Amino acid sequence: MGSKNLPDQSKAPKPKKEQPSKQMKSTCAPKPKRAQATNPATDDPQSMFKVGFLSDVYQERSIESGAINKVVTRFPPEPNGFLHIGHSKAIAINFGFAQQHGGECYLRFDDTNPKGEEEQYFIAIEEMVRWLGFEPKRVTYSSDNFERLYALAEALVEKGKAYVCHCTKTEIIAQRGGGEGEGKPRYACPHRDRPTSESLAEFRAMRDGKYEAGEAALRMKQNLDDGNPQMWDLFAYRIPDKDHRRHHRTGDKWRIYPTYDFTHCLCDSFEGITHSLCTTEFELSRVSYEWLCHQLEVYKPMQREYGRLNVSGTVLSKRKIIELVNNGHAHGWDDPRLYTLIALRRRGIPPGAILSFVNELGVTKAPSNIELKRFETSIRRYLELTVPRLMLVLEPLAVIIDDLDDDHLELLDVPFSKDPTYGSHKVPFTKKVYIERSDFREVDSDDYFRLAPGKSVGLLKAPFPITATSFDKDPKTGEVTVVHAKYEKPLDGSAPKKPKSFIHWVASSPVHNSPIKATVRAFNPLFKSNNPAAHPDGFLADINPESEQIFPDAMIESGFKEIRDRAPWPAEAGEKINNAETRNCQAEGAAPAATEPKPETVRFQGMRVAYFCVDRETTTDNLILNKIVTLKEDIGKD
Repeated sequence: MGSKNLPDQSKAPKPKKEQPSKQMKSTCAPKPKRAQATNPATDDPQSMFKVGFLSDVYQERSIESGAINKVVTRFPPEPNGFLHIGHSKAIAINFGFAQQHGGECYLRFDDTNPKGEEEQYFIAIEEMVRWLGFEPKRVTYSSDNFERLYALAEALVEKGKAYVCHCTKTEIIAQRGGGEGEGKPRYACPHRDRPTSESLAEFRAMRDGKYEAGEAALRMKQNLDDGNPQMWDLFAYRIPDKDHRRHHRTGDKWRIYPTYDFTHCLCDSFEGITHSLCTTEFELSRVSYEWLCHQLEVYKPMQREYGRLNVSGTVLSKRKIIELVNNGHAHGWDDPRLYTLIALRRRGIPPGAILSFVNELGVTKAPSNIELKRFETSIRRYLELTVPRLMLVLEPLAVIIDDLDDDHLELLDVPFSKDPTYGSHKVPFTKKVYIERSDFREVDSDDYFRLAPGKSVGLLKAPFPITATSFDKDPKTGEVTVVHAKYEKPLDGSAPKKPKSFIHWVASSPVHNSPIKATVRAFNPLFKSNNPAAHPDGFLADINPESEQIFPDAMIESGFKEIRDRAPWPAEAGEKINNAETRNCQAEGAAPAATEPKPETVRFQGMRVAYFCVDRETTTDNLILNKIVTLKEDIGKD
């Protein structure tokens, strides 16, 4: 196991304003202005690889130095759960690092622990990597190397660097100076110095099923005097419980399985990984990583560690999310209030927005501890520049403009964006329009600038304002049902007086399929605090009872059809190529058949309201929209 195992590619190592509507906490927010300031990180999506930590890592082992011929990285998730927002950083770093330097990145499933591994996780993980816009050089599995790993384990025993241990968990903790009276000196396992031949025979007996879980394990003979716990005779192979012994890919072939500490560095070596990039929780493991490669005389990749991404105000652990689902607080792993990647996708957050967020944070050794509002600010900034605009009314209130003819029709040319390349569309303006219920008050006040009896407002994009003259109410409920208004078009052709405020609206024009009816799901934070786990009664006691609001009677203007037909918005790699059939056609040089855009790629800004996308539960007869994010932070302050 000398130089013949080295991969060929490597040579060596303000004034007070009126209070807005309560609905969605953003319905009547003023239209945001496009940010003028530039952010170097977001202006250059590759900036995190060009300067700072990752640039320094590359310089340690670069192509230019002659140390390597090609950069090779890997993203190695365990297939025992769905990826979450924290994993997006690891994906962006490993795939992006290779991409930046013209190299390759593997998607390697670290499937050495049969417990909890399921087909749905393999599928979802690969799907999320591709959704984020990355194409693995190859999809590999640690389990493909089981025979090779076992052979190397025997070789390690024969070299006197591994032994079979029969100690209990309590005994092993005590050997490492822990347990009762913690802080005592470390001492060796009584089996550490057993003859090599005996350990080899016992290891083979483990393989052949002589022992049950906890009765025997293969441990590496490292250095108990080292201050690093990762050198205190780590486990190399263990025996799982009978109920968790069957492997997803290899079936019942194996009764023993290699540990992460034994497998990871060797699979990196097998695949010729040049830069093994992982989070700082594995920093102490670098010593054992390099020790094992050295003992087995195999090619040694370079491991370097970066700070992980943590998001406050939510929970990311598999166990806690299962509790949320089982207790009815979440509708599933893709509930848009969660921060799994499949949930963020369903919520409508574009993959490019997530990558922009990661790049904006930068990469250092320090962890990134981010509040949800900072994440949403980044997403909001991204959407402002990449999706079209429409008018959407959440809680419609009819307005009859009495001085217009019953058949009055104007087709207004309305742009989809400030960016002229997005184009424009025709919106009907008729005698009957629908406005937001919160944009009308029965009794006016000096600090109120929207519609009220005797008060004028502008209708966005309409040529002239309207003035409310009266209103009708339901005699049973007392709720306003119709507002009557007049059209403030000067008879002499002069310019109308500019109103103090403008509101959004949707016209009634059946011939133009307006309005389009929809159900809107507005999502707020699932938890009330930034640290649900700190609640004295447990994280479930911190649930926000108003985390989901449903608006069953929402209306959208007719431009929605064109927006849906032109999706995805924005047209990003991970969403243009979104299924295996399309990828296969590309590989074979054939043109893929036209496919329907994924629902969540139909994104738009509802002017003065929020950003929205289509939900996957939408049917022909029932359009369902999800709120992605509000138009601005802390709307209630305005």
